[in-house]
Amino acid sequence: MGDVVFSETLHQGYGQMLSVDRLIYRDKTAHQDLVIFENNLFGRVLALDGVVQTTEGDEFVYHEMMTHVPILAHGQARQILIIGGGDGGMARECLRHTGVEQVTMVEIDAGVVELCRTYLPSLSAGAFDDPRLRLEIADGARFVAETAQRFDVIIVDSTDPIGPGEVLFSAPFYQACARALRPGGVIVTQNGVPFVQGEEVTDTYRHLGACLADMWFYVAPVPTYQGGHMAFGWGTDAAALRAQSVEVIETRFAAAGITCRYYTPAVHVAAFALPANILSLLTAADG
Repeated sequence: MGDVVFSETLHQGYGQMLSVDRLIYRDKTAHQDLVIFENNLFGRVLALDGVVQTTEGDEFVYHEMMTHVPILAHGQARQILIIGGGDGGMARECLRHTGVEQVTMVEIDAGVVELCRTYLPSLSAGAFDDPRLRLEIADGARFVAETAQRFDVIIVDSTDPIGPGEVLFSAPFYQACARALRPGGVIVTQNGVPFVQGEEVTDTYRHLGACLADMWFYVAPVPTYQGGHMAFGWGTDAAALRAQSVEVIETRFAAAGITCRYYTPAVHVAAFALPANILSLLTAADG
């Protein structure tokens, strides 16, 4: 273990530590404290305001599950909106689908984009040079509220609800997202680890459920998002999209011609089966 240790500050009384085997970069951007360091197990790590955002070692779980699940469930996604996603990993996975015509990525912090392009290029893997990517450096909540464009898939790749990410968990933001969806469109959101961040699940369930007919969650384990399964919010006015068979998803996945390190059609379908502790959060929210 290195002499310097990064201690995450997200939860009081509970957290994770990663050895800083080599410090790559640290500075304050216009919006947040940013550090990139190398860890012998996870590779390069990006942290914002004391919280791990992504690592080279396990980013594939998060990025694959937030992109391929809605895109393949939809089946004909052409226009995709990413709110956040400054590291480029979400855009990378979306652009692997050749049927996608445009990915609009709205990131509030230009510093995150530039530093990740420089020090974490494997995450974007050339996505920023793809002509189908439209990058907007802007406030995501304001963009969604003001845009006249409509999208097949909206991916909210937010930080936790602190600092600049707080507004991306609010009722007005979800209402604006619902308006920005095309009929049959899907929105997915990151909702933290329910065991230690249950309020992120219940708040999104209430707010997004008030806007769209089908509101649910799906889960995946991301090693550096400590505390158990991570939850992803799912909202659409087309309830059938969540109930599609594994055979339908297998056919679409094969036609896409992509390979993944975590995502499979079987995992896609199974991810919507929620454990009892998460179901209890939804029951409490209904009450």
